[in-house]
Amino acid sequence: MLFDKIKPVDQLSGLAKKAKSSTHTFFIKLKKKQPKQLDDTMQKLHDEVFSKIDCLDCANCCKTLGPAIYNLDVERMAKYLRLKPAKLIETYLRVDEDGDFVFKTKPCPFLLDDNYCSIYTARPKACREYPHTDRKRFYQVLDITEKNAAVCPAVYAIVEELKTIPF
Repeated sequence: MLFDKIKPVDQLSGLAKKAKSSTHTFFIKLKKKQPKQLDDTMQKLHDEVFSKIDCLDCANCCKTLGPAIYNLDVERMAKYLRLKPAKLIETYLRVDEDGDFVFKTKPCPFLLDDNYCSIYTARPKACREYPHTDRKRFYQVLDITEKNAAVCPAVYAIVEELKTIPF
């Protein structure tokens, strides 16, 4: 049952580590096959899990991940915060090893104590699209999904359920 696979965030790291090998092997097969029904299946699983999960109860993504922040994100966030883009960059961002802007700190500097985002309507694209389980051509994000299963209880549940479906 899908909802039995939703685990508390403090258990995810160990569970994802145990499942890593089987998940990796399964994703390699999915990448090769690129089954036509994968996107529809993922959308169904995504909708089902997110009907039961409230991201505000967790916010582990905001606490532990460093999303890539693009120029359009910088412009949108700066406008929302009424800052010049250069000031936003100086105050909140750094360049990572891949040459992308990321937040200087974890958790996200815009995460509030109640797990709400203080710039929600202006948040970066990566945050808007996270955890990427409802996108088209899902086979293109299998690598990041494998990593996200150790961060997001919803992704972990979706991946574990997906592995039971014959493709």
